[in-house]
Amino acid sequence: MAEWTEIKISVDSKDIDKAGDIANMVVPYGIYIEDYSELEQEVQEIAHIDLIDEDLLAKNRNEAFLHIYLEPDVNPSEALAFLSERYTAEGIKHKLDTSATMDEDWRNNWKKFFNPTPIGEKLLIRPTWRDDFDANGRVVLNIDPGLAFGTGNHETTRLCLETIEKYLSPDDTVLDVGCGSGILAIASLLLGAKSAVGVDIDEVAVRTAEENAELNKVNKKFTAIVGDLTQKVSGKYNLIVANIVADAIISLSKGVKEFMNPDTVYIMSGIIDTRGDEVAEKISRDFDIIERYEDGGWVCLAAKLKQ
Repeated sequence: MAEWTEIKISVDSKDIDKAGDIANMVVPYGIYIEDYSELEQEVQEIAHIDLIDEDLLAKNRNEAFLHIYLEPDVNPSEALAFLSERYTAEGIKHKLDTSATMDEDWRNNWKKFFNPTPIGEKLLIRPTWRDDFDANGRVVLNIDPGLAFGTGNHETTRLCLETIEKYLSPDDTVLDVGCGSGILAIASLLLGAKSAVGVDIDEVAVRTAEENAELNKVNKKFTAIVGDLTQKVSGKYNLIVANIVADAIISLSKGVKEFMNPDTVYIMSGIIDTRGDEVAEKISRDFDIIERYEDGGWVCLAAKLKQ
């Protein structure tokens, strides 16, 4: 029987919601949370009893745990690096541990939680194993959830997709910084973009993006680059999108204008709501915010160069 890898993440209880949201970007299935910070109150509200098991009462109330599970053919080191980078960027103290766990039908059981999902007015995100759907005239984007950092189910990805749909014009050129699965660049192409470039520091993510582009038959219009932010990027783009963490967006925004035309729309997401104002303020020297969207504790900004 194949073994899955369990990653156990310990964080301060106050950070568990943010930590869980970030973990959800790595593996959108199989996440289990241990948080005992409000144990007595929750037991009273749910069970209406005061008697609690002594082992539970002995749990550290200031520490919480996330357990995520990776398929047997996934390299856990990529997920560990991604999680550590994002937690560090958001100032979340953390500890990561791994162990092996038996399959027990994990491979297929999680799939039942993924349904074809309409996004915005024009898109339908379809897990590739689902054939029982009606697109209702929407453009279908085929994708496999997994270690691809972007499936359309997370708020940050959905906000980006909806914003892309609003601002994308036919024959636009698109740059996706931190492309992950390539979902944003691929969606742009399916919605009419002339070409798209996706860049990511993670070689596995870039390879996944290329595979997803081929799956959606837009690979001839898609270029994937392994690189840090825009380090290896050239040219000008009509639309630039970055679904990455707040600190990376602030860093990216210092030089991204050299890839922009006067009317280029710059879409930024992956920003935890507590840092939305900070990001907006730090990019305000060069950019005017034209839209701000929030969902589930995450912020998406759309901006243009100051004229």
